[in-house]
Amino acid sequence: MKGVYCLVLRTRACEIEVGRLGAVRFRAGYHIYVGSALGPGGLEARVGRHVRRAATWEGRPHWHIDRLLLSPDIALRGAVLGATEEDMECRIAAAIGGEAVPGFGCTDCSCPSHLFFRPEDPFAEIAEAFRRAGLVPQIRKSNMGEVHLSV
Repeated sequence: MKGVYCLVLRTRACEIEVGRLGAVRFRAGYHIYVGSALGPGGLEARVGRHVRRAATWEGRPHWHIDRLLLSPDIALRGAVLGATEEDMECRIAAAIGGEAVPGFGCTDCSCPSHLFFRPEDPFAEIAEAFRRAGLVPQIRKSNMGEVHLSV
């Protein structure tokens, strides 16, 4: 199943080197990363990769999000998935909006960011953004620091 997803990250106040973005300061709270999974394997493969990266803290970072998933100061709390064949990553990022990390996760588009901050749990807000975009949100929350994905 192909689609769009949001990773929900619980962050401690920290500073992380994020590739060409340099040192980025993160506030304590939640960060929402918007991504797409339109290639081979779809949502299961892409989100599964993020889950494995977060669980092991191992591997060489490839994308901006990898830098966060490899940090002990950031925990993957879950994901919201939306099945679609359309490229809706930028549309969902715009719908979520708000306080953002400039340039994060959007090197291949003209969006200002694909990573957004919230002081409180954002799952309900993300699900509503998916619904407004015509998607059926599938919420997957973590269990003791792990996300079990059944797509």
